[in-house]
Amino acid sequence: MSAHLVELGQGVFALADPARRFGHTNVGLIIDGDGLTVVDTTATPERGETARQQILELTAHLELPIKRVVLTSSRIPFSGGGNAFWASAFYGTEVTSDQLDAPPNPLAFRRLLPDFALSYDDDFSTRPITHTVSEAAWLSGAAFALPASGESAANLAVRVEGAAVVFAGALASFGVTPLAYEANVAAWIETLDGLRQLEPTIIPGHGPPGGDADVRDLIDYLTACVEADGDPSRIPPGPWDRWSDRRFDAVNVERAAGLARGIDEIPQAMFELLGL
Repeated sequence: MSAHLVELGQGVFALADPARRFGHTNVGLIIDGDGLTVVDTTATPERGETARQQILELTAHLELPIKRVVLTSSRIPFSGGGNAFWASAFYGTEVTSDQLDAPPNPLAFRRLLPDFALSYDDDFSTRPITHTVSEAAWLSGAAFALPASGESAANLAVRVEGAAVVFAGALASFGVTPLAYEANVAAWIETLDGLRQLEPTIIPGHGPPGGDADVRDLIDYLTACVEADGDPSRIPPGPWDRWSDRRFDAVNVERAAGLARGIDEIPQAMFELLGL
């Protein structure tokens, strides 16, 4: 991982991955008096370790431990580097905890994230959640956790009011097509509408730091997936024409159409994407 360090406010940083492709995720860092809070861990153990070293080099003069890691989702682009932060407490929703407790599927990860296929051998594992977050709560003096429904049945965002920043993680994707195979698309749109009103700076899981206009584009894309009514070709032209990973359109449209008909199942297009 070759991340660009972006200072967002006093003691608040993003390790922003310059590659705008699915799986190339960002990491958040919040420095508190009692220790460091990290938001998400990247997609692989190697990238997680690189992020950890970058964080330790940045904060070496403070002699503070990495006390907390917050996972915005259980999905592998956000949780795959967790073992690099094994000594830290891990925070996530109960849904994230349950999903990380299930056996991983390295074959699916290799097919979904070909850039990192060599990292997902048969012994690959993730770090389990140690502290579940079921309601909005302060995790530290600066970090405020916000459970929300959207990309997953229960995600977490982290608000840092003092820096006017929200680490949206898996809930936001700027310049990279999101993957909604288990998403509640209507709830996701509602969550995003709320997040964009909290703070002016939004750090997405994928893509560069952004703000209201970027969130609106994502809302419009998800709305277009709903209105496509099961046919990806009905997604109209828009800002998403410049996004990477449009291979996910079929999954997202099928998921939205299924939910509209009361069908809560993983789309067949997702299985086809994975070659299953």
